[in-house]
Amino acid sequence: MTDIDTSRVITPSKTDGGASATHSVTQWRPANATGAAQQLAAILEPVFGGALPVRLRAWDGSEAGPLDAPTVVVSSPAALRRLLYRPNELGLAQAYVTGQIDVEGDLLDGLRRVWQTVRERGTKGRLGIPAGVRAARTGLRLGIVGKPPPPPDSQARLRGRLHSKRRDRDVIAHHYDLSNDFYSLILDDNKAYSCGYWTSDDPSYTISDSQRDKLDLICAKLDLEPGMRLLDVGCGWGSLSIHAAQHYGVKVVGVTLSEQQRQFVQKRIDDLDLGGLAEVRLQDYRDVPDGPFDAVCSIEMGEHVGKGNYPRFIAGLRDKLRPEGRLLIQQMSRKDKHGGGPFIEAFIAPDMYMRPVGETVALIEDSGLEVRDVHALREHYVRTIHAWYQTFEDNWDKALELVGEEVARVWRLYLVGSALSFEEGRMGVDQILAVRSTVDGRSGLPPTREAL
Repeated sequence: MTDIDTSRVITPSKTDGGASATHSVTQWRPANATGAAQQLAAILEPVFGGALPVRLRAWDGSEAGPLDAPTVVVSSPAALRRLLYRPNELGLAQAYVTGQIDVEGDLLDGLRRVWQTVRERGTKGRLGIPAGVRAARTGLRLGIVGKPPPPPDSQARLRGRLHSKRRDRDVIAHHYDLSNDFYSLILDDNKAYSCGYWTSDDPSYTISDSQRDKLDLICAKLDLEPGMRLLDVGCGWGSLSIHAAQHYGVKVVGVTLSEQQRQFVQKRIDDLDLGGLAEVRLQDYRDVPDGPFDAVCSIEMGEHVGKGNYPRFIAGLRDKLRPEGRLLIQQMSRKDKHGGGPFIEAFIAPDMYMRPVGETVALIEDSGLEVRDVHALREHYVRTIHAWYQTFEDNWDKALELVGEEVARVWRLYLVGSALSFEEGRMGVDQILAVRSTVDGRSGLPPTREAL
């Protein structure tokens, strides 16, 4: 039997009051640390600036790291080979979705611990030159070095000019055309695929209630009334288009690039006998010929139009508005990065572009629109994604049947990572209300915020 050495490693933490404190983490290691897990831990500990935040189990059965943490299982040296060629979140994501890396325990808790450790220790997650040399030697011993593994089948493969109409259609198809049945395993009955607006903490208050309240909030901000015309750009599965037509008597044109979405919305229009009010088109936003509209909205679609196209996108929405008409943009933002991140852009939403909300406001103003209200909803997205994640996990077996394990793992990682990004403030989401004022400056908006 191998001798066991018990050590207590002191690591920084935070008390409830925010003051610095310390706590001890019990680690069990063989006295002769020769297993793959111990060798990998020796590489990773300098990256984290100390003890690992998660437990590690390698393909040879060896383990290292705290006993009271989720266990990361590395089932093959090929997983680390991915990290050798993609030394960032993309390499980790590729290894996870292919099952070469897995997590025993709560994936959300494991990722949260990693991010918390990075923040508390102030590490940049990089190896210095001496540690890098040692890591290379360890990699050779463990058989990590070799040809790069091919990308997973679920990773997007796109061609064509960035944000050309054809490429944009392919991007939307990659993300949204998995099947309407698949999205039913995540979303509420109306398939509202955007941040909800949570107005109650009552246990009986559901994700469907939050989406209904979000739709009512948008309709109120746009001051929708019977007979008005609304353009819904990037209408998704039509939750807003249907809601505005059914409950506000508005004539709505919804546009989407997803044939699966168009079919779903058209069926709902037919089932609810809303053909006289609601219309859904398979159409690029650049090709909408109608106008002017009394109101225009775009709910979490602006992230997909690209950096160079955004001024044209906003100008096109402005041109569809009558004087004193209102525009509502609900859009995600990032402070430090402008993309969705390597994983999101490779597996979920290729070509996505986000920016700080202030830059988006400036672009809207540059188009000639007057911004009147910015409403931050970041915490609401945390609750929304947690609700989606719970629904998805409850339907895990059905997801496997519909899309297979690799795609299901992509979506599990996507939901968990997104929840943490909003929870920790690395991403935000805002409703921006603007108006096309008349040439003499009339906005048509009420004088008080309560009336708005």
